[in-house]
Amino acid sequence: MKTLQRIAILLILVTADSCIIDYVPKIGAYEEVLVVEGLITDQPGVYTIKVSKSEPLWNRKFVKPLTGCKVSISDDMGQTYNLKEVASSFGVYVTDQASFRGVIGRVYTLHIKTTTESPNLSYESQPMKMIPVPPIDNIYYEKKTFKQANSSVEGCNIYLNTHDPSNSCRFYRWEYSETWEFHMPFNFVNNVCWLSNNSEEIIIKNSSLHAETNIMGQPVLSITDPIDRLSVKYSILVKQFSLNEDEYFYWERLKKSLDQTGGLYDLIPSDIPNNIFCLEEPNKKVLGYFSVSAMSSKRLFIKDKFSGINTMYGGCTSDTFFTTKPDTLKDIWIIFDNSKKVPPAVIYTKNRGCVDCTSRGTNIKPIFWDEK
Repeated sequence: MKTLQRIAILLILVTADSCIIDYVPKIGAYEEVLVVEGLITDQPGVYTIKVSKSEPLWNRKFVKPLTGCKVSISDDMGQTYNLKEVASSFGVYVTDQASFRGVIGRVYTLHIKTTTESPNLSYESQPMKMIPVPPIDNIYYEKKTFKQANSSVEGCNIYLNTHDPSNSCRFYRWEYSETWEFHMPFNFVNNVCWLSNNSEEIIIKNSSLHAETNIMGQPVLSITDPIDRLSVKYSILVKQFSLNEDEYFYWERLKKSLDQTGGLYDLIPSDIPNNIFCLEEPNKKVLGYFSVSAMSSKRLFIKDKFSGINTMYGGCTSDTFFTTKPDTLKDIWIIFDNSKKVPPAVIYTKNRGCVDCTSRGTNIKPIFWDEK
């Protein structure tokens, strides 16, 4: 959703009135834009459709959830599946995993009917066919030394290989979720935790321009400043999606728009295609895309030695200390209390993050962590 929010901001800036002389912008009227984000796959689970409206930049809210919509998905077999709005997440609509799951080869259409606008409008996506996707053959990493301000650090680049012998999928998109274990410098309670992060960049590939269906050495992620990310154990789960040509063009244009530096002749959000339209007002702008993709995934674990990795806890040793006179120190967080024993002893710190890993992550081990 962050990607669409950034595009919504650009669209607001473009549609606002401006004065070319002296390049001083005027804040004028703007048109609210419907923002839709949705993806269904052939994997089991709950699928989510997010519906919102763009807001003016000066309101400090660039999208606002659109509640009370009637959202449904229909297929080419004449079946319709109604989505329910999540009570705790306004503008988020979900499928029933017991009754709906995407099927390869089937064609799906998204329907949205607003009920809280004036006037209420109906939106519909183009029919989208779910194209099969091949499995990821393998994911691997290569160590690389990266220059920093006054030193060098060894990180890595992560790549994947895939191929489709059936030649059914020629357009690809990838997402990843990374998780790593990190340890605190002091051996106390909550000294081992895990932290996770999801990809935000757009990773796509068009293999239709090549005679070969093999994709070799596709870059996924470059870890240039590992800090504690590669210090113990690291995992990355890569998801591979099939795209049709129109959706690939959408992601390509979206990526170019986000990569632009903001020049006068740069790509503007209105140039980005979509597949969702207003039935009553066909020329009304809609931002976003209803994605229908088959998905495959593969996980890589990295447990290796990397030289020169910086630590986030370099100042903790000097900031954290031991004393046998605990009554002499006040308003400093106690991390180890042995004051009732003889001799009394307490360890203090000014920074909770030096001793409690839950200040950054979770001490609950991921269910997949012991797979490799």
